[in-house]
Amino acid sequence: MEIQKSTRGAELQRGSRGKRLRLALGLVRRLLAIRFAITGFLKLTGPIPALARVLGWPGAVPAGLVRFIGLAELAGAIGLVLPALTGIKPALTACAAIGLCTVMALATLFHLSRGERSPLPITLGLGALAAFVAWGQTRVAPMSARA
Repeated sequence: MEIQKSTRGAELQRGSRGKRLRLALGLVRRLLAIRFAITGFLKLTGPIPALARVLGWPGAVPAGLVRFIGLAELAGAIGLVLPALTGIKPALTACAAIGLCTVMALATLFHLSRGERSPLPITLGLGALAAFVAWGQTRVAPMSARA
């Protein structure tokens, strides 16, 4: 009798832990989507001289690369939220998170190669949050497709 109670308590604890994790994943996913949607849109559509004044690096790389990065960030933002909203192909959320993690890893390497240390906390932090979403959506709390 005592064993059943402790097992049931552990199941309830895991259930509430899982619920908290799903809530945290949803919040992080939405915040990342907002951040990457805004910056991706700006890099995709903003004038390069204005971006160079604010960010510095867009003036030192080809405009096509800036636009490509913007497109990748915008696509990643959409990929973080659209499968969850529609229930269609929810595994794509983890793929989007992995893609954004890759973008942030490359951004970190790019800034290191230029000797820029100030952007590193941002790129590493966003990369870590994207990795958390990828891990959570694949290993701990995967979303299920709607029927």
